[in-house]
Amino acid sequence: MSGNSQSTPRVAAIVGPYLSGKTSLMESLLFVAGALPRKGSVKEGNTVGDASMEAKARQMSVESSLAACTYQNQVWTLIDCPGSVEFGQETAHALMAADIAVVVVDPDPGRALMVAPTLKFLDDHKVPHVLFINKMEAAGSAGKIKDVLNALQVVSERPLVLVEIPIREGDQITGYVDLISEHAYKYEAGKDADLIQLPESVLPEEHEARQLMLEKLADFDDHLMEELLSDVAPPLEEVAEDLAKDVQDDLLVPVFFGSADKDAGVRRLFQALCDEAPHAPATAARLGIPEGKETLVQVFKTVHAQHVGKLSISRVWRGEVADGSSLAGSRVSGVNRLFGSQQIKQQKATVGEVVALGRMDDVHTSEGLTPTAKVGLAWPEPLQPMLALSLHTTKSGDDVKLSLALQRLCEEDASLKVEQNAETQERILWGQGEVHLKCALDRLKSRFGLDVEHHPPMVPYRETFTKPAKVHGRHKHQTGGHGQFGDVWLEVKPRGRGEGFEFEEKIVGGVVPKNFFGAVEHGIVDWMKRGPLGFPVVDIYVALVDGSYHTVDSSDMAFKTAARIGMNEAGAVCHPVLLEPICEVHICVPSEFTPKAQRLVTGRRGGQVLGFDARAGWNGWDVVSAYIPQAEMGDVVVELRSLTMGVGSFTWAFHHLQELVGRDADKVVEARKQTKAPA
Repeated sequence: MSGNSQSTPRVAAIVGPYLSGKTSLMESLLFVAGALPRKGSVKEGNTVGDASMEAKARQMSVESSLAACTYQNQVWTLIDCPGSVEFGQETAHALMAADIAVVVVDPDPGRALMVAPTLKFLDDHKVPHVLFINKMEAAGSAGKIKDVLNALQVVSERPLVLVEIPIREGDQITGYVDLISEHAYKYEAGKDADLIQLPESVLPEEHEARQLMLEKLADFDDHLMEELLSDVAPPLEEVAEDLAKDVQDDLLVPVFFGSADKDAGVRRLFQALCDEAPHAPATAARLGIPEGKETLVQVFKTVHAQHVGKLSISRVWRGEVADGSSLAGSRVSGVNRLFGSQQIKQQKATVGEVVALGRMDDVHTSEGLTPTAKVGLAWPEPLQPMLALSLHTTKSGDDVKLSLALQRLCEEDASLKVEQNAETQERILWGQGEVHLKCALDRLKSRFGLDVEHHPPMVPYRETFTKPAKVHGRHKHQTGGHGQFGDVWLEVKPRGRGEGFEFEEKIVGGVVPKNFFGAVEHGIVDWMKRGPLGFPVVDIYVALVDGSYHTVDSSDMAFKTAARIGMNEAGAVCHPVLLEPICEVHICVPSEFTPKAQRLVTGRRGGQVLGFDARAGWNGWDVVSAYIPQAEMGDVVVELRSLTMGVGSFTWAFHHLQELVGRDADKVVEARKQTKAPA
């Protein structure tokens, strides 16, 4: 299917590292398209892309923002995606709905590595993309294009192709030469660049750059290769068609440059999007969505907006959706185009359009919807949480409200997770980092009016015994009438790490009737919830070896109590020790940062490097495997990102329990004494 076989509305996602200027570029694209009378500023907090309170407060995008516009009679939806890796889930979802991505970078070769994860995602999912080197108005930037291009090529699996070269006056860029048409243009503030005569001073550079571009295109076109080998100049139309086809097939990446703040090079970029981006049918085919006549839309973002309710931001892949129609059993209550925080009502949406569908309460992000059913479509897995906070409300009676609010936040952002820890009675919010979690707390306040206190969650320590003992538990209580009597002798032994709890009865002669065996075991298990050090007891063996009973006064409750008394005695003589959870961690970093990642591990109490290996599918990346105590994991993500220019990541899982002794153990036990036992 040809990417431009149907003229449908298209979607461009604007992505790139934090501070590269994505929001400013979207503002400029909307301005040159005539969708804005004047541009806003990130510093002033009045851009289309950063409309939320959280974004304005931080002067950074914290969620994807959409805006529809028309450029040269072609309908577009632009999506400004967050640059911080902590909001990577938002970016991934936007890219799944996009026809093409604009990867924004700044003219510093040293920062090229920061775009590596984004380029990897694009290549893995075969999302067509172009590169835009921004902020070229900075002094000295003119001479850095090749250096930046070389640095970016190192982190890109696809060949990068410069399709324009700068025209310079001193160290400033005043225009560009289009290598496809071989026309020269001079930037003019506030309007299209003026066509000028190609300066003789750039002719040698232009010939060299154009030949290099043609050779890269010829790598994917045998006919063009024959023309070049025969010294035949290919027609301009052929070059343009080859470039468009190669971009749509994600075979190569054209590179542009300019200044979003000055609107320089932005019109040329928008023109390239119009010429080279695939349309919705081609994108749907890339995503594996089958052709058909039945309406199919896909939700790629969910928002709970104040005074409006739930909005399911969706792309129409097939057919059309109208206000009042039915999708998967839910009635569509409103079809709205988006322009930042504005919603513009319309009667229906057709193939390619992105709209917000109102009040689809039973619909969730990633779901495909037909008039009669939900359809499972390919979708990225949620990112694994890396940092956690324990939350509790400051006002009594707000717990239910907090639960509902967190549920809605998690529905909007799949990289947030809520855990209700039954052992510690904590409500734990997991996220991707400090800023990510702080934004969630800010939303709880601004959207739901919830004041929430937070602190690091408790570490799930355990304890066990190190020595065996035979202990006695006797419970006798007389209050008039039936009393209570239970008498047990217990043999207690430590077990190997991870072997769990085992109970056995070795009663001979019926000194304890069989019907009380279960009560004894229940009493032991109940006692194990909080041992002598204050933590759940694990990995012990307990046998009921002797005891006595009373025909009238013995009961399940009496034997359960006797068992607890016996275990209290065991806790005093079996030498309990503290066990801390150890996590197996896999840290992914560029190879140049591998030594730093290893030092990060060894610099933490109990951290142990197990080794490192090449990261599968990533050129120039390593995976460092390690054991780190869970108590030391709290700020690993913060330090790792600081050491690796923000690109390092890790996965983790509980691996084993390990004895903790000495002063560190004493501090944990003392802190536990200050807390109440779970109910």
